[in-house]
Amino acid sequence: MPANQMFWLFFGFSGRISRAAYFLAGLLMMIVVVFIVYRLTLAQEAGTGGAFWETLLSIIMIASLWAQAALGAKRLHDLGRPGIFAALLFVPALNFVAFIALCLMPGQPGPNQYGQTTNAPA
Repeated sequence: MPANQMFWLFFGFSGRISRAAYFLAGLLMMIVVVFIVYRLTLAQEAGTGGAFWETLLSIIMIASLWAQAALGAKRLHDLGRPGIFAALLFVPALNFVAFIALCLMPGQPGPNQYGQTTNAPA
């Protein structure tokens, strides 16, 4: 996948994405965050490099919040819904259920008001 498409996938709010793209992007984000937390834990146990991993974790967490909102908005666009409902992904009691629902609900076939096809910017 070209870098500009990868940037759009994680940080752009226009267009639509499929269930598979949403799930895989969410899984990739989770793997990155778990790896950084793991490295931070190791660094704290060893007593070295903790500040670096804490800083990196902070940056990754801010970027992942933006990416989660962008992915959710594009997935909602595929369902024909406004992206503002992606805010539900930030409610702790609802985020897991919302993620699963967005992974399972089929998108609208054909073009809709948010784009012609899935997995492409509008």
